[in-house]
Amino acid sequence: MISEPRLSKARDRLLGTASALFYADGIRSVGVDRVIFEASVTRATFYRHFPGKESLVVAYLEDVDRAARQHADDLADRNPDATAWLREFTRSTGQRLCTPNFRGCPFINAAAEYPEPASPVRQAVLVHRRWLEVSVTEAFRRAGHPEPVGAAGHWVVLRDGAMVAAYLDDPATARDTLNSGVDTLLSACGLKLNVRRRGQVARY
Repeated sequence: MISEPRLSKARDRLLGTASALFYADGIRSVGVDRVIFEASVTRATFYRHFPGKESLVVAYLEDVDRAARQHADDLADRNPDATAWLREFTRSTGQRLCTPNFRGCPFINAAAEYPEPASPVRQAVLVHRRWLEVSVTEAFRRAGHPEPVGAAGHWVVLRDGAMVAAYLDDPATARDTLNSGVDTLLSACGLKLNVRRRGQVARY
């Protein structure tokens, strides 16, 4: 009988392999057989961890979502001021646009391949998008923006557009446009968040 630690390593290998393939080649074009082959596991091992491909895709998106939330929290630890956090969060997003082999936002890509609203994949995309919108809205509110909901909506559109533009055109231009866009949004803020103790600062 295979031990639990070994099972966990097999799952991690499957998920890591699938994540790289899904992002590089597209979700629909990558079949279960290819993931199994490149992860060097048996079919039985695959189905022990994932009922099917759709559950693997959802796990991939949830993994990306967890990493994004952790990154946002790490930035909040270093930038308790909401204005600074918004600029740093935007700047790190822009830097990602210029990384080698950038192929756009994994959530936008997944939504394009799974258009059905009730699909678990589409639902996983929406969970991430809601978190992103709420986090940025709260940051604009704490930064003193007079219309934080509207500002966050503009930020998300800027971010989405930059993701697509960086993949299709010039990444550096997309990055610079994104950064200047958030500066314009922040110029409407009437005040800045005072630095408070971590226990008093809401997570973005």
